[in-house]
Amino acid sequence: MPTVLVTGGAGFIGSHVARTYLSHGHRVVIADNLAGQRKDLIPKEAEFHQVDIRDAALNDLFAEVRPDIVNHHAAQISVPYSVREPLKDLSINVYGSANVLEAAARHHVKRFIFASTGGALYGEPQYHPCDEQHPIMPLSPYGVAKFCTEQYVRYYAQMRDMTSVVLRYANVYGPNQDPHGEAGVVAIFTQRMLEKEPSVIFGDGEQQRDFVYVGDVAQANVLALDLGDNGTYNIGTGAGHSVNELHRLLGQATAYQVPAEYEQARPGDVLRITLDSSKAARDLGWRPETSFQKGLELTVQSFADQRSSGDG
Repeated sequence: MPTVLVTGGAGFIGSHVARTYLSHGHRVVIADNLAGQRKDLIPKEAEFHQVDIRDAALNDLFAEVRPDIVNHHAAQISVPYSVREPLKDLSINVYGSANVLEAAARHHVKRFIFASTGGALYGEPQYHPCDEQHPIMPLSPYGVAKFCTEQYVRYYAQMRDMTSVVLRYANVYGPNQDPHGEAGVVAIFTQRMLEKEPSVIFGDGEQQRDFVYVGDVAQANVLALDLGDNGTYNIGTGAGHSVNELHRLLGQATAYQVPAEYEQARPGDVLRITLDSSKAARDLGWRPETSFQKGLELTVQSFADQRSSGDG
């Protein structure tokens, strides 16, 4: 089995991916600086190294671990933060990613899987759902940085004898998502509802998102270990759900009856986005398996369990 280095493996999506790789028998090494992350999310079977992807020490880690495959999830994940702090977003999401790519090339990594974005890449779509050929028109530095990194991934794959797979995620949600940041509306709503605290909707709540369950996303990363050479793939459901609908469904699941508070829309947020993942179905054999209703139920149950055990 190959050795897979997962950057950002202490984060929400990265930890799910690492755990799924381990369940398939792979040796998994996690690199994460633990900034705002939960160390308890790191699977016990994985090897862990605390390192920032921008540091020179990353090269030493590659020399020690000798990974066959890199799965790159380490990132600054907040769109609003990127609008407020574009240079910091650039430092992490472009420079940091380029540093990972350079180390991977220097140490002869065979395959590079990059977690990109579909939700922030296409801007206000010209058609729905967006396929991979849709014009790239990001409305935030976060989207710009992710697309820039995609170009670096293609460059390294072409010039440094390394295959790549780019996965453009829709709005990923599920257990262990951070409810205290600015990204992850499902987690934020769930936590506040369970605690019977007010929840805030930015804008009128009619903006639509393509919500994809994290377990399905992890499965896409498993398939990308062997399939989709040098391809770019949307990973979403193709279905849009409004924030108001999400609030209503989570309210039902948590017996929450407090009306939402509405505030001004945030800069950088798109009004409606859904992703066409038919290319991933054709090339990777990937399709979302978890319905929106089921995914919300699993998420609420996970948050409730953590809260009852004192971990939430």
